[in-house]
Amino acid sequence: MTVTLRPATTGDLMLVGALHQRSRVAAYSSFLPAAALAEPTGAAMGSYWVERWTWEHDDHRMTVAERDGRLVGFSYLGPDDEGDPGTGLLNAIHLDPAERGRGTGRQLMVDALEAMRSRGWSRAVLWVLRDNARARAFYERGGWAATGQIRDERIGPVAVPQLRYGRPLCGSPDVTARRDGPAGPAG
Repeated sequence: MTVTLRPATTGDLMLVGALHQRSRVAAYSSFLPAAALAEPTGAAMGSYWVERWTWEHDDHRMTVAERDGRLVGFSYLGPDDEGDPGTGLLNAIHLDPAERGRGTGRQLMVDALEAMRSRGWSRAVLWVLRDNARARAFYERGGWAATGQIRDERIGPVAVPQLRYGRPLCGSPDVTARRDGPAGPAG
């Protein structure tokens, strides 16, 4: 019944895609129309991760969480998309919807923060959907704060505002999140 974290392999990516799609639907269905969440399918998301990993595996890190040998979550991090060499970007934490509230998201966040710190980054940032209140609360409990930056991401035909969050990486990980929420593409 314990969760294990391990580096992802290329063999995990199709399962990651299917989980990513389930997580998005569960996390975003309260504020996005069903049509926006119908595509991409889990298989298409798996293909997306296979393609993305082909280009990013040298400077990005994906960690998968398994419970009883079954994939239940993942995190993905890499360099800041705005080019700040001292900053890491937490691209995503996603959980299987049944895994919410079990501490797995917190484990993935702590692991990601440690990985960023070990790369020498002094700051971490992420993007979270503005209307994803559960994910925003999850990150805020983990020591993240909104930076004031906003951008739009397209999910299907809908332009969805995202907020940028940041936190320092100095010292030990000050992660106090007690419950998991769907993080959405921090994706």
